[in-house]
Amino acid sequence: MSWTDERVELLKKMWGEGQSASQIAKELGGVTRNAVIGKVHRLGLSNRAGSGGGDAKAKAKAEPKPKPAPKPKAEAAPKPKPAPKPEPAAAAPAAPAPVPARKQIIPAGQPLPPQPSANEISPEALARVSEVEKKAKKLTLMELTERTCKWPVGDPATDDFWFCGLPVQQGKPYCEAHVGVAFQPMSARRDRRR
Repeated sequence: MSWTDERVELLKKMWGEGQSASQIAKELGGVTRNAVIGKVHRLGLSNRAGSGGGDAKAKAKAEPKPKPAPKPKAEAAPKPKPAPKPEPAAAAPAAPAPVPARKQIIPAGQPLPPQPSANEISPEALARVSEVEKKAKKLTLMELTERTCKWPVGDPATDDFWFCGLPVQQGKPYCEAHVGVAFQPMSARRDRRR
């Protein structure tokens, strides 16, 4: 559906008469109520004041009613003491506390935290991993199954990112070489710390 000049003129006329967006959409056909509302706003027609005598009078009557309502609010406004203003100020310093926690979340496309350094993994395991990664199937996320190694290689934000894809070790998500890196015995980790 395109907004031809005739359709726009009909929209303006019906809107000026005070008809609802649903009524206008029905009359125009092939357009939704939301499309009519969007077009009205783009045309700057959202104000109906001054068009259609009965509607303008009804709106003029409706406007004075809300005006008395603010007067009691204004009367109630002096009653509250300025004490509530410092309370939000006191609450404001509490808000920055969660901000550091948010900074810990790494946004997409940012570098990942450092991986274990080479001295934390045995040289034999590193040699096996580099050999295995040469033979890896280099699968995408959608190609992984429960029988393929899910060891990620590279930066997920680049096109060079892939998963190992070799057959997994029984009961583990990785192949034998990657299990050797991922699942290390507790005693070996303690020895390296010393």
